[in-house]
Amino acid sequence: MKSTHLSLIAGAAVLAAITGFATVTAPGAPADTAAKSATLLPVERSSLVCPAPSNSDLAETQYTAFTPAGPGGEAKGTAELKPALPVADDEDEEAETDPKKVKKAEEAAKKAKEKAEKPVLAVKEPGKPVVADANGSGAPALVGTATGRLAPGWAAQQTTEVTAGGGRGLLGVTCTAPDTDFWFPGASTAKSRQDYIHLTNPDDTGAVADIELYGPKGALKAEVGDGITVPARSSVAVLLSTLTTEAVDQLTAHVTTRSGRIGAVVMSAEDNVGSDWITASEDPSGTLVLPGIPADATSVQLVAFAPGEDDADVKVQLMGKNATFSPAGNATLHIKSSMTATVDLKDVTREEPGSLRLSPVQKDRATPIVAALRVVRGKGDQQEVAYIPATGPVGARASVPDNRAKDSTLSLTAPGATAKVKVTASAGSGGGEPSVETYTVKAGTTLAVTPTAPEGLKGAYALTVETTSGGPVHASRTLARTEGGVQMFTVQTLPDDGGTVEVPSAVQDLSVLDD
Repeated sequence: MKSTHLSLIAGAAVLAAITGFATVTAPGAPADTAAKSATLLPVERSSLVCPAPSNSDLAETQYTAFTPAGPGGEAKGTAELKPALPVADDEDEEAETDPKKVKKAEEAAKKAKEKAEKPVLAVKEPGKPVVADANGSGAPALVGTATGRLAPGWAAQQTTEVTAGGGRGLLGVTCTAPDTDFWFPGASTAKSRQDYIHLTNPDDTGAVADIELYGPKGALKAEVGDGITVPARSSVAVLLSTLTTEAVDQLTAHVTTRSGRIGAVVMSAEDNVGSDWITASEDPSGTLVLPGIPADATSVQLVAFAPGEDDADVKVQLMGKNATFSPAGNATLHIKSSMTATVDLKDVTREEPGSLRLSPVQKDRATPIVAALRVVRGKGDQQEVAYIPATGPVGARASVPDNRAKDSTLSLTAPGATAKVKVTASAGSGGGEPSVETYTVKAGTTLAVTPTAPEGLKGAYALTVETTSGGPVHASRTLARTEGGVQMFTVQTLPDDGGTVEVPSAVQDLSVLDD
């Protein structure tokens, strides 16, 4: 007699560690038994995409990738970001029939494919970031995967400095995990703005995306935003103003996919104000937190949208250095269904760091919304702009790469109960010893700190924030640099890195007995 045992929980554990979801319950067991006995396992695979950094020949870009130290995954693993494949132009009839042009095109495609197989940067060990540089307008979008021990918490960022021209500014964006649904409050089709939405497909099959635009009066008329094809392992940039004839200063862009998955971010350049990336808001929710408004912000605009069938009435509160309060004249905001609402909060922080909390006026009417902040520092011809989307809490752990010795500010806010967090500064990309600090964030306040750089720092380092006790904490990191009298800056939020996943334990090991 030969018996073969098939353990369902073993298969479920692998599935959950890779995909983030698994459920196993033995027949006859209570429905909540598995959830009660769930354990946390590190994910074994992570994907990231980074948009093409800039279309300026003056652009100087640094990529930084990092996996935090700690338990996770297999003993081995890889974490690599590679160039996306270029999207081929439509060939004319002569190009299709001329043997010389056909051969030239085939050789170019071959070289592009070979280049795409060479990593731009690869993490070799947890706890130490790696960097790579790219200059000019030809830097490609990146796609990549991390596996094994390098997958849990894998993060990457690209930081671009443009010192002159229409794209002038310090542009930072955290490379994102691919998804199928994105909301971008704060985008624009105004004549003073050049907003490109970058759609990047990390997979080996094509994706099809739709873009919808919503202004203060509802959906904008757009005939060419549907069925945008994003080829396999490629990136497509779409100028939002080409999708509609309506010029709207502040609107909400909604990106969904019909097939496949993509990464999506918006590059926004504004005349005489600068440029930066707009990343997606947290998924629609009744309560949102937008952390890390700089103390010296000269202009703060709130852009919010209610995607459902109901209007939303929300309380607007600033969590400042010492307390929570409502901005004068803007204690509440009414957001009509499917319409974008904008509020000018001016210099609401008044030389103190702050974070914004949006919550329902009536607790029993928590209409889901999305939101973002447009933040300006400086005045006149020395203005610079950045965007802060609503973001989820740090949770167990979150990291942000590419911090410099003196240019980083970490903002921590506790919208509920007082909380404690541990902040680890990693080793530098070129050397240095990690350092650890612990902070207490009082309920309803925002704490802005300048992290202590690693001793002997060389190159860039990463910050990892972990909640150790108390209520939820929301966080962002501001990277700043002064160039030609302009206080250039960019803000990146730190939601939970999703480095672990709950795997229910089997109530019963189901085996199949074969004779």
